Amino acid sequence: MQKALFIVIAVGLGIGFLIPTGPSEAPQTEAAAADAAPAEAAPKARPASVTSGSWGGEARLTRRGNGHFYGNAMVNGQPVEMIIDTGASSVALTVEDARRIGIAVDPASFEVVGTGASGPVRGQPIQLDSVELEGRRINGVSGAVLEGLEHSLLGQSYLSRIGSITMNGDYLTLR
Repeated sequence: MQKALFIVIAVGLGIGFLIPTGPSEAPQTEAAAADAAPAEAAPKARPASVTSGSWGGEARLTRRGNGHFYGNAMVNGQPVEMIIDTGASSVALTVEDARRIGIAVDPASFEVVGTGASGPVRGQPIQLDSVELEGRRINGVSGAVLEGLEHSLLGQSYLSRIGSITMNGDYLTLR
């Protein structure tokens, strides 16, 4: 079962690598974009508004110019900018993000955890204490640290447990 999970992650990564990327922008949500003055960049860790309190509310993320939705998640209590990837089976962290938030990573012990468009995907399975995005905290989230991953991904091991996610035009809404 876990091998199938990592295969789906790898396929999602392969698809993600095929999508062209433009220059990186500061992560913004609808609320952050409205609050930022035109001459100043939005703060990197600024949260989106949750329209009716915490968990029961709604939060909207705005699509960036490169076509992806980004969120500033708290992973094990530490901020990590992540691409919201509904096609990924689980949370996938870059080696750099994993180390920065205190996860022991030994690339020498990485193993094949799945297969992607480019072939075998190597990494290390992990269990995260908590992942939180826009006030939606989930404890005990499975994931992996993946070799060669350029940006951490927020996949289904988190997303399937928060309620509903809808995408309409340039907005992704969490309910």
